[in-house]
Order: sequence, then C-alpha cells, then structure tokens
Amino acid sequence: MKELTEQTLSREIKYEGRILNLRVDKVKLQDNTEAFREVVEHSGGVCVVAFDENDALLMVRQFRYPFDEITWEIPAGKKNKDEDPKDCGQRELLEETGYVSNDLELLGTLYPTPAYDSEIIYIYYAKNLKKDKQKLDDGEFLSVERVPFEKAVDMVMNGQIKDAKTQIAILKIKTLRDKNK
Repeated sequence: MKELTEQTLSREIKYEGRILNLRVDKVKLQDNTEAFREVVEHSGGVCVVAFDENDALLMVRQFRYPFDEITWEIPAGKKNKDEDPKDCGQRELLEETGYVSNDLELLGTLYPTPAYDSEIIYIYYAKNLKKDKQKLDDGEFLSVERVPFEKAVDMVMNGQIKDAKTQIAILKIKTLRDKNK
C-alpha cells in the first residue's frame, strides 16, 4: 500500500506545551503535489478498566474544560514521554481511585483522532485489586464512582458516557465477558 503514503518534506514546530506540541509538516502526496499537515504531538495515555470487590466498575467524574461539563470516565491519564504504558496504568489507577494492581492485562490500543493527533491510548484491564490511598495530582479534582457493569454498558449505549476511550474499553470488556459465559 505504498501508494497511500505521504513523504515528509519539512517539519516546523509551531507551539511547544506541557501536554502537547503543534507542528506543521509539508508533505508530498502520491500524485506528487504538495500539502500541509497540522499535527498535534502527544506522548500518549493509558486507561484502566477496574472492578471493585463487588464487581462494580470503578469510574471517575471529572470536569472537562473544553466541553464545560462533568464527564464519566474510567481511570486514565497522560503517559510521560519514555514511561512504560503499564507503569503509567498502575500509577493512574492508584492516583485516581486509590486501588493498586500488579496484574494489568493489555486489551489493546487506540488512536483517538488519527487525522491530526499522534496520541496512542493503551487500554488495560486491572485484576486482583488491593485498596490503598488515592493520590491525586496537584490541581486534579474528581470523584470516584462505582457503577454496576451492565449499567455502565447502558450508559455507553444511551449516550451518558461520551468519552471515547471509556466507551471502547467498556464494550471490549462486555464482549470478553459475553464470550466467556
């Protein structure tokens, strides 16, 4: 499928931030014309599906500024540049929920917005949880909610859960559970 690729001719960083960078690349297309690509550079993230001792899904409610609303999400966070995704998942699970797990299973990866963003999100399933103490980052405010799993699936299907990584992770777990019945 080489004919579908684009050749990078130049790259210019327009903005460097704490969470992301923005660059503009000049590319040559397969018909030899040139175009520009705006790219958000992001170090990636991790989300974690975790169930408490009563098989309730651990979720967080958090205000999301771009949408001016409080969202339903599974525990998640930004991966540091050279951080192992599994280590990030363990860190975020503890920070946000106060639970630890040394048994994280990778369910897959996703590209949230592949047209212009380099972010990769790793989806983990945390098993054998142990209660510890929540360790929120400075400036991080959220509430931990326990949601019966079938209710969480319904919340995805009826649009209450709008976060893409959370939707995908919940539906992946549902599929795995249905296969194992």
